[in-house]
Amino acid sequence: MNALLVQIQGAVSQGILWGIMVLGIYITFKILDIADLTVDGSFALGGCVCALLVVEKGCNPLLASFIALLAGALAGLVTGLLHTVFDIPAILAGILTQLGLWSINLRVMGKSNTPFLKVDTLMTTLSDATGLSNSWSALLVGIVVAVIMILLLYWFFGTELGCAMRATGNNEDMIRALGCNTKITKIIALALSNGLVGFSGSLVAQQQKYADIGMGTGAIVIGLAAIVIGDVLMGRARSFWAKLISAVLGSIVYFVIRALVLRLGLDANDMKLFSAIFVALALCIPVAVSKWRLNKAYSEDGGRA
Repeated sequence: MNALLVQIQGAVSQGILWGIMVLGIYITFKILDIADLTVDGSFALGGCVCALLVVEKGCNPLLASFIALLAGALAGLVTGLLHTVFDIPAILAGILTQLGLWSINLRVMGKSNTPFLKVDTLMTTLSDATGLSNSWSALLVGIVVAVIMILLLYWFFGTELGCAMRATGNNEDMIRALGCNTKITKIIALALSNGLVGFSGSLVAQQQKYADIGMGTGAIVIGLAAIVIGDVLMGRARSFWAKLISAVLGSIVYFVIRALVLRLGLDANDMKLFSAIFVALALCIPVAVSKWRLNKAYSEDGGRA
């Protein structure tokens, strides 16, 4: 029982840290209606940049995390420019940036894997200061960062620029007719999104005590799964702040489910398949139910006629 509680606690702390990434995916997927595949590369970029600065340069881990945020934002900026300036479809622009980031990440670290074993991270610094375990420190760091990011995003999307971004996703033609440059809003949104993804990658790398160039593989699927779970859990919540909370909450629930599934004996190598099937079912079932209800309504009306 104690082992189960420890495993769930670890899953919750991991879910909160990944939840920062889910907030980034929420901006592009839910607000802009873009499936941005850059995140697989920008998540690893955040971890690699953090590893380079902390392990090789002896940089403060908090400063390194913010630099990782800027690196992720730069990756999103590249995708935004490819999409808006050169009219490359968003999904293809993301794929191109993601492919390029694989080589860049390898160049940044100089090798495929960098451990954080002999350096201070945010989690170990907090552990030394408070006496908490690494797992509890990761949980506390994740909660503080998640709350700050949700508050900042809630404030930002209430500004004129933030409202313009939300309007771009809802009705791009209308907001363009009102004189708003939708290319700028898309570029900023993609940069902001991948900045959060890179920041999350740096935190996850510090929590798991290593950075790897493949650590972002499948990140987009994990993010979509978390968003779907969050929508189900807080489906009736319509306020924007509640939707932001649902993204992080969905990430936590996803990692708890994953931990329980692994405990039941599922091979860890099958988790990507499990995630893909889960997301596919979550997206397909509501559409199938809606079509079934529509056909049933037509049949009943035809019968009465």
